[in-house]
Amino acid sequence: MRGPVRGRRGRGTAGGILTYAADRLWEEVAYVAHHLHWSFDSILDLEHPQRARLLAEIRKLRGTPVPTL
Repeated sequence: MRGPVRGRRGRGTAGGILTYAADRLWEEVAYVAHHLHWSFDSILDLEHPQRARLLAEIRKLRGTPVPTL
């Protein structure tokens, strides 16, 4: 077995797993819930690419720009 990961300051999390900003996740959930009237759990069950696609489609329908992630 390997020992603990050290000296990785500023290089993300060990194992290459990236965290998703909680504030950004709440914004996405609120936006989808507002426009599609879906439950909180239903939206959180979506994988990030699916949620991002829904956001993009809602923004296109509303005529608002789609930010790049």
